[in-house]
Amino acid sequence: MNGSDSIVIIPTYNEIENIEKIIRSVFSLEKCFHILVIDDGSPDGTAAKVHRLMNEEFTDRLFIMERSGKQGLGTAYIAGFKWALDRDYEYIFEMDADFSHDPADLPRLYAACHDEGYDVAIGSRYVSGVNVVNWPMGRVLMSYFASQYVRIVTGFKVHDTTAGFKCYKRRVLETIELDKIRFKGYAFQIEMKFTAYKTGFRIKEVPVIFVNRREGVSKMSGGIFGEAFFGVMRLRWDGWTRHYPKIKEQ
Repeated sequence: MNGSDSIVIIPTYNEIENIEKIIRSVFSLEKCFHILVIDDGSPDGTAAKVHRLMNEEFTDRLFIMERSGKQGLGTAYIAGFKWALDRDYEYIFEMDADFSHDPADLPRLYAACHDEGYDVAIGSRYVSGVNVVNWPMGRVLMSYFASQYVRIVTGFKVHDTTAGFKCYKRRVLETIELDKIRFKGYAFQIEMKFTAYKTGFRIKEVPVIFVNRREGVSKMSGGIFGEAFFGVMRLRWDGWTRHYPKIKEQ
């Protein structure tokens, strides 16, 4: 078996144009990563494409979890986290299927946790300016000021609070009470980072360039932004009233 200490979780819904290319890009890296695709019933054949690659080429590196219907980004990642924790992976990644996250940056996130000792590494669009390519200016401003809003309301110092390109050490996901994570969209990404921060884990932002998808259709919606806007207020309240888990001694 081609072993790895790292698993990259990629949620999909109708990513037939991108899925094979993103899988091959990750597997072309010098460091060995495994991939878990979590597909929410894509009607375009995304899951069938993954199964073909699993059966014909990547039997020991590529895995898939199929779910019925769109159940939300947050629930997909939680399911993936639990799957990874049931196995021996020490580093667990989140990444989009559409090449907005460059697979070539995976080793940099890995190094931040494995070599530098951080518990969470965030592929950050905003830690060194605004590193976004091919987004409409309105969306750039919305995303940037959303992160500023989170920082002001919660006091959380991460620049890119909504980033979806991350590496967690295993112990972070073992410590965070995953079944208590409430949100499903953008607010899920904020809640996970904020919970890791409040628990006391060390977080590093690694500067990356975010490129808008070239193929397929964005899954962004107004409801996702609404959840994030009001969810941040709830996180602030939690920061005052909730008892966060304690980090176990290594």
